[in-house]
This record gives sequence, C-alpha cells and structure tokens, in this order.
Amino acid sequence: MLTTLPNLLTLSRIVLIPVMIGLMYVDTPTNRWLAWGIFTLACATDWLDGYLARNMNDESSLGRFLDPIADKLLIASVIIMLTAVGRIEDLVVIPAIIILCRELLVSGLREYLAEIKVAMPVSKLAKWKTVIQMIALGTLIVGDAGPASWPVQSAGEWGLWIAGALTVVTGYDYMASGLKHMLDSRPGA
Repeated sequence: MLTTLPNLLTLSRIVLIPVMIGLMYVDTPTNRWLAWGIFTLACATDWLDGYLARNMNDESSLGRFLDPIADKLLIASVIIMLTAVGRIEDLVVIPAIIILCRELLVSGLREYLAEIKVAMPVSKLAKWKTVIQMIALGTLIVGDAGPASWPVQSAGEWGLWIAGALTVVTGYDYMASGLKHMLDSRPGA
C-alpha cells in the first residue's frame, strides 16, 4: 500500500518540507522563490493524491491516515518558519495562531469521531479556506522578493486574515457537528 501513487505523492509532501524549510532559513530572494516552488508543488500534491486515489479506486487506510498529517505538517511548518523569519509578525500572528489551533482541534475531533465510527467530511467552505490559506502562505514565502510594484507582503497578510476568519467559521461548524455526536454517544444518552 505504501508504494501506490497517491501514497507516494502524500509522502513526497512530507519529504519536501525539510527542503523548503532549509531554503526559507537561508533567506535569499532566489531561495524564497525556490521555497515557493516547492510549497506550490506540495500544495498541488495535496489535491492530486486525493484525486488519483478516488479516480483510480486506490483509496487506502494508510492514505486516509497520512494525508491529513502531511497537510498539517506542511501548513504548521510554513507558519512557524514564516514567523521565525519575521514575515508573519505583529497582529498577523493572530490568524496564524487561529489556523494552527484549528488544525489541532479538528485533528483531535476527527480522531475521536473515528473511534465512534462517525465520519466528518470536509465542507466546501473548508476547502476554500485551505485554498486561500495556501495562496496566502505562498505569497508570504515570497514576501518582498516579489515584484517591487506589487504589495506582495500585504497581499499575503490580508489573505492570512481572510483564511483566519474562514478558519473560525469552519472550526465552529466542525465543533458544533462533533459535539452533537459526542453528546449523542455518551453512555445513557
């Protein structure tokens, strides 16, 4: 199962993280663009692995396990590194923390619901949140290495605020749905 194409794509997303982080650490304009390219490739594999697994009828338990972990590792690593190098700072740390907290909260909720055999599908709004979040983070990776006439850093910060707001909404939706199942599954309920 590990060697199926969807699983290899998911694993490649995890393998790309240290390379991307190393490029971000050695902060040069060229490295920012290389890191952006790797991040973009990793984001593309997030979509492609699921698409292939569904269309090749190759979904697996390993893939369902690894995919959300790879996603969270990618997003958390980028947010932490962008904060470390000062491209997420001041009040922009707020949506970054909201995004990280929601990722942990939803992961825990999914784990609990899986124990009681309840699936929690991803909503369309959560998919849009992910797209906006990835675009914002990619923009922040480039930062001021982007075209001087474009407000690249500001665009990334605004995108992160929008993703943070959508994160609150989707996190609330997931928690409300999850709590309903938790309360219904109590002994004697």
